[in-house]
Amino acid sequence: MGKAVPRAIKVRAEILIKMFPDKFSKDFEKNKRVIDAFELQFSKTDRNIIAGFITRKISKQAS
Repeated sequence: MGKAVPRAIKVRAEILIKMFPDKFSKDFEKNKRVIDAFELQFSKTDRNIIAGFITRKISKQAS
């Protein structure tokens, strides 16, 4: 069983998906680099959690 994702992280991830739907994919590493390229002030932990949440969300949508 995985960890629960905080609501603040989910909201940030949803905003990023809505603003840049074509930038994200099913690849976690690529999503991390995309978030870094936006130069937003996320900590390393937050960036990884957001990238993971986006990866799972995109994977579920494709299925």
